Amino acid sequence: MAVRILPSADVDSSATLGEGSSIWHLAQIRDGVVLGENCIIGRGAYIGSGVTLGDNCKVQNYALVYEPASLGKGVFIGPAAVLTNDQFPRAVNTDLSLKSGSDWEAVGVTIHDGASIGARAVCIAPVTIGKWALVAAGAVVTKDVPDYALVAGVPAKRIRWVGRAGVPLEDIGENRFRCPQDQSTYLQVSENELVAEEA
Repeated sequence: MAVRILPSADVDSSATLGEGSSIWHLAQIRDGVVLGENCIIGRGAYIGSGVTLGDNCKVQNYALVYEPASLGKGVFIGPAAVLTNDQFPRAVNTDLSLKSGSDWEAVGVTIHDGASIGARAVCIAPVTIGKWALVAAGAVVTKDVPDYALVAGVPAKRIRWVGRAGVPLEDIGENRFRCPQDQSTYLQVSENELVAEEA
Protein backbone atom coordinates (compact mmCIF):
# COMPACT_ATOMS: atom_id res chain seq x y z
CA MET A 1 0.00 0.00 0.00
CA ALA A 2 1.18 3.49 -0.79
CA VAL A 3 1.94 6.11 1.82
CA ARG A 4 -0.69 8.86 1.99
CA ILE A 5 0.51 12.40 2.81
CA LEU A 6 -2.01 15.22 2.82
CA PRO A 7 -0.83 18.37 0.99
CA SER A 8 -0.74 20.54 4.14
CA ALA A 9 1.49 18.09 6.05
CA ASP A 10 5.18 18.93 6.50
CA VAL A 11 7.30 15.79 6.07
CA ASP A 12 11.09 16.02 6.00
CA SER A 13 12.68 14.31 3.02
CA SER A 14 14.93 12.24 5.31
CA ALA A 15 12.01 10.63 7.15
CA THR A 16 11.31 6.96 6.49
CA LEU A 17 7.60 6.18 6.14
CA GLY A 18 6.39 2.59 6.21
CA GLU A 19 3.97 1.24 3.62
CA GLY A 20 0.33 2.01 4.25
CA SER A 21 1.02 4.93 6.61
CA SER A 22 -1.11 8.10 6.52
CA ILE A 23 0.00 11.62 7.43
CA TRP A 24 -2.96 13.96 7.90
CA HIS A 25 -3.47 17.72 7.57
CA LEU A 26 -0.90 20.03 9.22
CA ALA A 27 1.08 17.18 10.78
CA GLN A 28 4.85 17.70 11.00
CA ILE A 29 7.32 14.84 10.61
CA ARG A 30 10.90 15.97 11.30
CA ASP A 31 14.25 14.77 9.99
CA GLY A 32 15.31 11.19 10.63
CA VAL A 33 11.90 9.99 11.81
CA VAL A 34 11.20 6.31 11.15
CA LEU A 35 7.57 5.20 10.94
CA GLY A 36 6.68 1.53 10.67
CA GLU A 37 4.00 0.19 8.36
CA ASN A 38 0.35 1.28 8.63
CA CYS A 39 0.96 4.18 11.04
CA ILE A 40 -1.56 7.01 11.28
CA ILE A 41 -0.37 10.50 12.19
CA GLY A 42 -3.36 12.75 12.93
CA ARG A 43 -4.08 16.37 12.11
CA GLY A 44 -1.60 18.81 13.62
CA ALA A 45 0.50 16.10 15.31
CA TYR A 46 4.24 16.67 15.75
CA ILE A 47 6.87 13.91 15.50
CA GLY A 48 10.34 15.14 16.51
CA SER A 49 13.71 14.50 14.88
CA GLY A 50 14.80 10.86 14.94
CA VAL A 51 11.69 9.54 16.72
CA THR A 52 10.91 5.91 15.88
CA LEU A 53 7.47 4.28 15.72
CA GLY A 54 6.81 0.59 15.17
CA ASP A 55 4.15 -0.82 12.87
CA ASN A 56 0.46 0.00 13.38
CA CYS A 57 0.88 3.03 15.66
CA LYS A 58 -1.75 5.76 15.92
CA VAL A 59 -0.81 9.31 16.92
CA GLN A 60 -4.01 11.30 17.28
CA ASN A 61 -4.69 14.96 16.48
CA TYR A 62 -2.36 17.56 18.00
CA ALA A 63 -0.27 15.08 19.96
CA LEU A 64 3.36 16.12 20.48
CA VAL A 65 6.02 13.39 20.38
CA TYR A 66 9.40 14.99 21.09
CA GLU A 67 12.73 13.40 20.30
CA PRO A 68 14.26 11.03 21.22
CA ALA A 69 11.02 9.12 21.93
CA SER A 70 10.80 5.47 20.89
CA LEU A 71 7.45 3.76 20.34
CA GLY A 72 6.98 0.04 19.86
CA LYS A 73 4.39 -1.69 17.70
CA GLY A 74 0.70 -0.91 18.05
CA VAL A 75 1.15 2.12 20.32
CA PHE A 76 -1.73 4.59 20.66
CA ILE A 77 -1.07 8.26 21.48
CA GLY A 78 -4.32 10.12 22.27
CA PRO A 79 -5.36 13.60 21.15
CA ALA A 80 -3.16 16.42 22.50
CA ALA A 81 -0.99 14.03 24.54
CA VAL A 82 2.61 15.16 25.10
CA LEU A 83 5.83 13.16 25.38
CA THR A 84 8.41 15.59 26.77
CA ASN A 85 12.20 15.56 26.35
CA ASP A 86 13.72 18.08 28.79
CA GLN A 87 14.18 17.24 32.49
CA PHE A 88 15.14 20.77 33.50
CA PRO A 89 13.51 23.12 30.98
CA ARG A 90 14.80 26.66 30.61
CA ALA A 91 14.68 29.05 27.68
CA VAL A 92 17.94 30.69 28.75
CA ASN A 93 21.27 29.91 30.38
CA THR A 94 22.20 31.35 33.78
CA ASP A 95 23.55 34.50 32.09
CA LEU A 96 20.16 34.98 30.35
CA SER A 97 21.59 34.07 26.94
CA LEU A 98 19.22 32.05 24.79
CA LYS A 99 19.81 28.30 25.08
CA SER A 100 20.79 26.41 21.95
CA GLY A 101 20.66 22.70 21.21
CA SER A 102 24.15 22.24 22.64
CA ASP A 103 23.14 23.71 26.02
CA TRP A 104 20.92 20.80 27.08
CA GLU A 105 20.58 17.06 26.64
CA ALA A 106 17.34 15.63 25.26
CA VAL A 107 15.93 12.61 27.11
CA GLY A 108 13.12 10.52 25.72
CA VAL A 109 10.00 8.57 26.55
CA THR A 110 10.01 4.86 25.67
CA ILE A 111 6.68 3.14 25.04
CA HIS A 112 6.51 -0.62 24.56
CA ASP A 113 4.27 -2.66 22.27
CA GLY A 114 0.51 -2.28 22.59
CA ALA A 115 0.53 0.52 25.19
CA SER A 116 -1.90 3.46 25.04
CA ILE A 117 -1.57 7.07 26.20
CA GLY A 118 -4.90 8.82 26.81
CA ALA A 119 -6.00 12.23 25.59
CA ARG A 120 -4.10 15.18 27.07
CA ALA A 121 -1.88 12.93 29.16
CA VAL A 122 1.71 14.07 29.69
CA CYS A 123 4.67 11.69 29.96
CA ILE A 124 7.63 13.43 31.62
CA ALA A 125 10.90 12.10 30.19
CA PRO A 126 12.73 9.97 30.92
CA VAL A 127 10.03 7.37 31.62
CA THR A 128 9.22 3.96 30.19
CA ILE A 129 5.66 2.79 29.59
CA GLY A 130 5.39 -1.01 29.73
CA LYS A 131 3.76 -3.25 27.13
CA TRP A 132 -0.05 -3.12 26.96
CA ALA A 133 -0.15 -0.47 29.72
CA LEU A 134 -2.84 2.21 29.69
CA VAL A 135 -2.29 5.82 30.77
CA ALA A 136 -5.63 7.49 31.56
CA ALA A 137 -6.67 10.75 29.93
CA GLY A 138 -5.19 13.79 31.66
CA ALA A 139 -2.66 11.79 33.70
CA VAL A 140 0.86 13.11 34.33
CA VAL A 141 3.38 10.26 34.25
CA THR A 142 6.52 10.93 36.27
CA LYS A 143 7.65 7.32 36.95
CA ASP A 144 7.98 4.17 34.87
CA VAL A 145 4.72 2.32 34.24
CA PRO A 146 4.73 -1.51 34.51
CA ASP A 147 3.43 -3.84 31.81
CA TYR A 148 -0.40 -4.11 31.86
CA ALA A 149 -0.80 -1.29 34.41
CA LEU A 150 -3.66 1.21 34.26
CA VAL A 151 -2.37 4.49 35.70
CA ALA A 152 -4.32 7.68 36.37
CA GLY A 153 -4.00 10.98 38.22
CA VAL A 154 -1.43 13.67 38.88
CA PRO A 155 1.08 12.24 39.44
CA ALA A 156 -0.06 9.01 37.79
CA LYS A 157 -0.43 5.94 40.02
CA ARG A 158 -1.49 2.40 39.22
CA ILE A 159 -5.18 1.94 39.96
CA ARG A 160 -5.91 -1.34 38.14
CA TRP A 161 -4.48 -3.90 35.77
CA VAL A 162 -5.55 -4.15 32.12
CA GLY A 163 -5.15 -6.92 29.56
CA ARG A 164 -4.29 -6.76 25.89
CA ALA A 165 -7.89 -5.77 25.11
CA GLY A 166 -7.42 -2.60 27.19
CA VAL A 167 -10.27 -3.23 29.64
CA PRO A 168 -9.74 -3.55 33.42
CA LEU A 169 -9.09 -7.10 34.59
CA GLU A 170 -11.27 -8.95 37.08
CA ASP A 171 -9.66 -10.34 40.26
CA ILE A 172 -10.37 -14.09 40.30
CA GLY A 173 -8.34 -14.83 43.46
CA GLU A 174 -4.94 -16.26 44.30
CA ASN A 175 -3.20 -13.31 42.58
CA ARG A 176 -4.85 -14.16 39.26
CA PHE A 177 -6.82 -11.85 36.99
CA ARG A 178 -9.06 -12.43 33.97
CA CYS A 179 -10.00 -10.22 31.05
CA PRO A 180 -13.81 -9.99 30.79
CA GLN A 181 -13.53 -9.42 27.04
CA ASP A 182 -11.25 -12.17 25.76
CA GLN A 183 -11.04 -14.40 28.89
CA SER A 184 -7.23 -14.33 28.92
CA THR A 185 -5.68 -14.75 32.37
CA TYR A 186 -2.77 -13.07 34.14
CA LEU A 187 -0.74 -13.72 37.27
CA GLN A 188 0.45 -10.95 39.60
CA VAL A 189 3.94 -12.01 40.70
CA SER A 190 4.73 -8.89 42.74
CA GLU A 191 3.16 -5.56 43.63
CA ASN A 192 4.19 -4.05 40.30
CA GLU A 193 4.48 -7.05 38.00
CA LEU A 194 1.76 -8.86 36.09
CA VAL A 195 2.45 -11.58 33.53
CA ALA A 196 0.18 -13.19 30.98
CA GLU A 197 -0.53 -16.89 31.57
CA GLU A 198 -0.18 -19.31 28.70
CA ALA A 199 -3.46 -20.38 27.10
